[in-house]
Amino acid sequence: MHKATIRKHVVRKFLENYITPNEKQQIMKISGTNGNNLHKAVTESGESFLLSMPKKFRKIFWIKRGDFVIVDPIEEGDKVKGEISFILYTDHIHYLRKLGIWPKEFEAGGVGGQLQEEAQKDECKTKEQDEEENDCDNSESDNELDLFVNTNRATVWYSESDEDSDKDDDDKD
Repeated sequence: MHKATIRKHVVRKFLENYITPNEKQQIMKISGTNGNNLHKAVTESGESFLLSMPKKFRKIFWIKRGDFVIVDPIEEGDKVKGEISFILYTDHIHYLRKLGIWPKEFEAGGVGGQLQEEAQKDECKTKEQDEEENDCDNSESDNELDLFVNTNRATVWYSESDEDSDKDDDDKD
């Protein structure tokens, strides 16, 4: 089979199929990458270890920090303890939540929701600083929560203080 045909079938499998993990598989959250198609992941209990990306997914799908995957365990591995079998996107996550299979630890108060809650709090703080007359609401619609946020970069907020601007004015005189 040609590479483009294989890629088409793999992409179609991921975007159209909704799967549920079996008793051996588990849902994990990606916490970082180690290179060479190895990814650090965290289980719902908080245990962290390395996962490998299968060859059929390489150069087709990219995984970033904060994404969720379904993992097949590897029994004989010393460092690498699992292999990614399915990458979960927002539609898949909503489907698993409706079925009641989604781990409670990855909900808003758990391991998975902490980064999202912190980002919302930081966003509210900056909005309050910029516009004091508008109140920040955490009651955002689902569409606004699905906006892309680059989780591979640390969020840094810069602010100009009055002291810095006074020093710059004194230097100019």
